[in-house]
Amino acid sequence: MKGKTIIQIVLGVVIIALAIVLYNSIMKPVRFDNEYNKRRDACAEKLKAIRTLEEAYKITYGTYCGSFDTLIGRLMTEDSMKTVIKVTNYDKIPADVDINEVPEKEAIEKGYMTRQEVFVNPIAKLREDGKLPIIDATGHTVQMTDDQIRNVRYVPYPKGENNEFELQAGMLEKSGFFVPVFECKVDLKTLLSDMDHQSVVNKIAEVEKVAGRYAGWKVGDMTQAVTDGNFE
Repeated sequence: MKGKTIIQIVLGVVIIALAIVLYNSIMKPVRFDNEYNKRRDACAEKLKAIRTLEEAYKITYGTYCGSFDTLIGRLMTEDSMKTVIKVTNYDKIPADVDINEVPEKEAIEKGYMTRQEVFVNPIAKLREDGKLPIIDATGHTVQMTDDQIRNVRYVPYPKGENNEFELQAGMLEKSGFFVPVFECKVDLKTLLSDMDHQSVVNKIAEVEKVAGRYAGWKVGDMTQAVTDGNFE
């Protein structure tokens, strides 16, 4: 009886061990895909912000920028973006006129209001227009801080490695004209470098099979005048 009990205990332990091994083998690809998707989404948020900065730079300076130092530095420190503001000329408005009830076109024609071109800081303008959104720790949408803008150049994973997105900009000839283009990207090998090697190799091969798709995440393209992201 004693021997039989020992055998039963051993078999029970083996069954539990096999169940654990089976569970882990099933969950391993699930965990990998969950982490992969989390990293993709984190990259997408930063790449969208970089695209917004690049578009602001192009509006301001007429071209895209291939240097994070220049891109972020100029946008944050220079009052260089031309914008139009509306100025109300209160001294020209009759006492019996409520300017709030006068259509803008009519107010301009009568001189009650004028439009003026001024130069403002591009980052301040982007924040004012709500174009630098980010989700804070409480789940609320806020505008990116200066530090978050300075750090947008860094790939969010692996944590602590401070890898930078690869950024390029230039001019592309199209139908006899030159148009500005830019591209910002990170490859999966860099983004997933601290994860299971074979799973990463398999994922890269899987992605590359899709019409020769770039094995990573990016916005813009140096070979065509687009600013789309391949995560969209």
